Amino acid sequence: MSCYLRHMDDLLKEAGIELTKENRKAVDEAVHRIVEVEYKHCPDAWKAVKLEMQNDRAGFIEKLRKELK
Repeated sequence: MSCYLRHMDDLLKEAGIELTKENRKAVDEAVHRIVEVEYKHCPDAWKAVKLEMQNDRAGFIEKLRKELK
């Protein structure tokens, strides 16, 4: 689960989200919803996250904030 989250430390920090053992699954599920990838398809989610960050990093960070706050 959430194999790609370790690569998102800086992005999550920018969004004001601290990744913990307790919220890891919720963050993973939220990312999947944001990028519209079925949950537990981590490679596809990571590809979509990278694309979102290239296209609109600030917008993606805002989506994370809204989804997780």
